[in-house]
Amino acid sequence: MVSGLRAPGFQPDTRLESGEAAVKDEPETEPAARNSDETFYCEAEASVAVEKEKPGGESSETDLEIEDTEKLFTTGQRELYLEACKLVGVVPVSYFIRNMEESYMNLNHHGLGPSGTKAIAIALVSNTSVVTLELADNCIMEEGTLSLVQMLQENYYLQDLNISNNDLGLKGASTISEFLQRNTSSLLNLQLSGNNFKDESAELFCQAFSANYRIKTLDLSHNEFSDKGGEHLGQMLALNIGLQSLDLSWNQFHTRGAVALCNGLRANVTLQKLDLSMNGFGNEGATALGEVLRLNNSLVYIDVSSNDISNEGVIKISKGLEFNESLKVLKNVLVSEQFVKILDGVCAIHPQLDVTYKAVQGFSAKKELLLWTNPMKLIQSYADQHQITVIDFFKSLNPNGKMMMSVGDFRKAMIQQDKVPMNLYQVRELIKKLAEKTGMVNFSFLKTEKR
Repeated sequence: MVSGLRAPGFQPDTRLESGEAAVKDEPETEPAARNSDETFYCEAEASVAVEKEKPGGESSETDLEIEDTEKLFTTGQRELYLEACKLVGVVPVSYFIRNMEESYMNLNHHGLGPSGTKAIAIALVSNTSVVTLELADNCIMEEGTLSLVQMLQENYYLQDLNISNNDLGLKGASTISEFLQRNTSSLLNLQLSGNNFKDESAELFCQAFSANYRIKTLDLSHNEFSDKGGEHLGQMLALNIGLQSLDLSWNQFHTRGAVALCNGLRANVTLQKLDLSMNGFGNEGATALGEVLRLNNSLVYIDVSSNDISNEGVIKISKGLEFNESLKVLKNVLVSEQFVKILDGVCAIHPQLDVTYKAVQGFSAKKELLLWTNPMKLIQSYADQHQITVIDFFKSLNPNGKMMMSVGDFRKAMIQQDKVPMNLYQVRELIKKLAEKTGMVNFSFLKTEKR
C-alpha cells in the first residue's frame, strides 16, 4: 500500500519501505538536494510485523515504546510520525503519539505551525482510527493547509476537521476551495471559523460549494464577509446540494447581503440548520427571510438573534411562519406583543415550532410578570384546585398514561391543552426541567401526594 503526501519544499532523506523500521539506529546522512516540487511518499504496511529488541540494560518503558504485537500497525505509524518530525525539524507532540488509536484527536492550541502540521499530516495518511481532528489556533498557515488537504486525498477515514482561528486568509481559502471542488475525500464536517476570510474568499467558497456535495456541516462564523460576500454565498446556497448545517454568525451582512442570502435559500432544498446571528439584517433582511419561510420546506432551525430587527421585521417573520411546515426552532431576542399573539396562533397550527425569545417589547411590568410566571406553580395551582396531583395532570397529557413522552409530543400536548394555559416561553422552561438527554420528558420523579 502506497500513500502519498505532496508537500512543496519538503525534502526528506529517506524512503520508508514496508517491513523496514521507521526509526533507524544508524546515524542519518545529509539529504541530497532535490527539486522543491518533488513528491514525498511515506509507505507503511499494516500486515508487516516490526520487531525491536530492547537493550538489556533498559528496564523502564517510555510512551514511545510498543511491545504488544497486536499494536504493530500503530507502532509503524508512531515511527513514521517520529521520522517525519525529524525530517521537518519539529519536536514530536506526545499527546498525538499517545492517542493515534483514538477516534477523536484534539490538538487545539498546540502551536504546531506549518511544519508541525506537515508531520501530523504525514502520520495521518495511513491512519484508520482518527475520525475527528481538532487543529484550531495552531498558526498552520497556507503551507500547513496544503499538507492537510493532500493528506485528506489519501485518508478515507477522517470525517470532521476543525481548522478555525488559523488566520488562513485568501491563500488558505484558495487551497481549501481547490480541494473541495474535487469531491475526493471522506470529509463531512468542516469548521473554518475566525480565519480572516473576506469577500474574495467568499467568492472562492462559492465556487467550491457550488460543486461540492460531500460536506454536510460548514462553519464560517467570526469572519469578515460583508454584503458582497453575502451575494457570493447566496449564489452558493442556490446551487449547493449537500450542506445541511451552515453557520454564518458574527459576520458583517447587512440589507443587501441578507437579501442575497435569502434569495439563495429560496432555491435550496437540503439546508436544515442556519445560524445568522450577530449580523445586521435589519427589517428588510427580516422581510426577505419571512418570504423565504413561506416557501422553504427544509429548514428546521434558524437563529437570527442580534440582527437589528425591530417590531416591523419580526412581524414579517411571523407572517411567514404561518405558511411554514418544517421549521421547529426560531431564535430571536427582542419581539413585540403583537408578535407573541401571532405566534400563539401559528403554534396552534404548527405545535412542533419552538421560538426562542428573551424579552417582549411594549409589555407592561404586570404583563411581563404574568408572561414569565413559573409554569410549575401554575400546574400546582390547577392541581390543588381540582384535588389531584401534579403527576396526574401530566399523565393526562399522555394517551397511554405513562410517565414518559417524547419532547415533541410533550410540547404539542402542552400547547394544545386548555387546562393550564401557557405561553411558549413557559412550555420551554417546563421542558428544560423535565427533559432528559435522551430526548424524552420524564415526570415520574415529581411528588405524587395530593394537596
